Amino acid sequence: MLIDLYKEFIFYKICFSDFYRKNKGNCLTFVELYFIEVKSCMMKTQNVTIKGTKDGLLLRLDDTCSFFDLLKEVEEKLFPHSQLMDDSHEVSVRIHTGNRLLTKEQEQQLRELIRPEKNLIIASIESNVILKEELNRIKTEKGFTVVTKIVRSGQILEITGDLLLIGDVNPGGKVMASGNIFILGRLKGMAHAGMNGNEEAVICAATMTPTQLRIADYFGQSLDRNKINDESECAYLNQEKQLVIDRLSVLNKIRPNINRFVEGGLS
Repeated sequence: MLIDLYKEFIFYKICFSDFYRKNKGNCLTFVELYFIEVKSCMMKTQNVTIKGTKDGLLLRLDDTCSFFDLLKEVEEKLFPHSQLMDDSHEVSVRIHTGNRLLTKEQEQQLRELIRPEKNLIIASIESNVILKEELNRIKTEKGFTVVTKIVRSGQILEITGDLLLIGDVNPGGKVMASGNIFILGRLKGMAHAGMNGNEEAVICAATMTPTQLRIADYFGQSLDRNKINDESECAYLNQEKQLVIDRLSVLNKIRPNINRFVEGGLS
């Protein structure tokens, strides 16, 4: 038993020694982290598991027992651990509730229980489940809408998610999407991709002669071209947050995750 603990201690030291050297004085030492984990493993009840990480503490809460039992055990286990903490530094606490979705009242009870402990700051409360409303919102934001029409002067086409427009955008017309914009036609008007702040969004068109392009909060006016470019093009933000228009063939390199078409539909 002692030999196994010693081996585990050496492994734990190797894993965290480099992080501690870089962040000395701002985190738990690997010794503290190790004994937090060992002490947690020695507790009889397992409704609450406390694990020391390089970022602080991780609390895993059982999702089958009563919430009352969880609160009681969190209090019993957390207080001894808090005595090991350095009073001069705050310790981040992440809480994972498994397949249990806490109500606002339960979440507040948990926060009030942990708040009195010295220097423990709840960074996040996560679970494996989400509300149906949240799921629908995510599906909408990540959705893909196909529209077949010509966007004429004075018209605005606004989509949540990605937009595939089969048609032209005439001068004075405007297309907007919270995701990417793909135009199988001529873009002669204005296009705004990532309108909710998505800086990874792109704008693609078979013919790119826009009056204005916008990605997130960045925009560029129409580019003067010395010659007509017959090649399909894409617009994106580079690392300097500059809006760049380039050949469509570079899209796979600058946005490797853009290819969302899979067998059976969109991923």
